[in-house]
Amino acid sequence: MIRDLILKNRSVRRFQQDQKISCRILEELLELAIYSASGANRQPLKYLISCEPEGNGRIFPFLAWAGYLEDWEGPGPGERPAAYIIILGDRRISENFGCDHGIAAQSILLGAVEKGLAGCMIGSIEREKLREELDISERFKMLLVLALGVPAEKVVIETARSDGDIRYWRDRENIHHVPKRPLSEILLGRV
Repeated sequence: MIRDLILKNRSVRRFQQDQKISCRILEELLELAIYSASGANRQPLKYLISCEPEGNGRIFPFLAWAGYLEDWEGPGPGERPAAYIIILGDRRISENFGCDHGIAAQSILLGAVEKGLAGCMIGSIEREKLREELDISERFKMLLVLALGVPAEKVVIETARSDGDIRYWRDRENIHHVPKRPLSEILLGRV
């Protein structure tokens, strides 16, 4: 059921790094993006994938992790992603990518959850440094990086506090808590 997949699809930032993900699995996930909606059906997105430690090591240093966790610099050795998908917008097709990359990323992550994997959409990227590292043409706008792997952390959803604080946090057992605003707060009414 789609609701179950959405509830399981949490942003995971610590992985079982030694549990590899094949490039074939990444290609299967990209097929979900192919069949997802695209503004005016332009389909301007292109992808780079990495499923080997060498490639992953070239991507990891250019990503920022968990802005609300100020004392955490990101996953350490052994808990880093086993794979990445870099989502690019092809400027020869369009200069405006709208929300296509968000739709594609959600489709990919839901597919990952269905396969027992987890991921994190990362928008905080040192784009120009990563572009240079991977020799990505200026033709492509770097939109998102998806970090993927077998999860090595527990993430729980809870209702946001009455003061409106929605910052995620970790408890003493390293369980990651994600506050969500209740329906009563986001539903303005009926028309």
